[in-house]
Amino acid sequence: MELVGSIIELEALYGEAVPSSRTKEIDHLTPLHQRYVEASPFVVIATSGPEGMDCSPRGDPAGFVEVADPRTLLIPDRRGNNRVDTLRNLVVEPRIGLLFMVPGIGVTLRVNGTAVLATDLALRERFVLHDKLPATVIVVSVRAVYTQCPKALIRSHLWDPAGFRDPSDLPTVGQINEAITNGAFDGKAYDDAYPERVRTTLY
Repeated sequence: MELVGSIIELEALYGEAVPSSRTKEIDHLTPLHQRYVEASPFVVIATSGPEGMDCSPRGDPAGFVEVADPRTLLIPDRRGNNRVDTLRNLVVEPRIGLLFMVPGIGVTLRVNGTAVLATDLALRERFVLHDKLPATVIVVSVRAVYTQCPKALIRSHLWDPAGFRDPSDLPTVGQINEAITNGAFDGKAYDDAYPERVRTTLY
């Protein structure tokens, strides 16, 4: 296996960056960028820390990430499984990367910066949903903003219903857990209970 061993080798393989890919990067959210944030019901958060990398989805009704100002984003952290991998990373290493996606739209919005976790009650109350407060709000200080061209989503046909898979085509979480525990985990019971569990623990 031949490997790339240096930045020089990498740049020799790929050549110069497309000029527009540099032009489009700025250090704040313009009103046009903000429209993507406001339209997005889904963002992927990338962080790193002593225990490794984490890439985690967040979702709520469109506009759930608030643009406090052109250099600040507020992300409510909803109820989850309490692994809090993303949050553990941010406590010790504040760098963060965000990828905003809008259903049916190929262009995505990328935001890089740093983040802290806020617990102020007044701030958390701004994000009440179904009478539930988020435990924390991720306060992102924006450092770089740019749109990502739609080539990846075009190639993947991500939003094309013709390519949507039936859940039965893939193993369930219960089946996977049962397999990796050599049968110690009751996968069927887990899967059977999941719809009601989601209903009662979504927020």
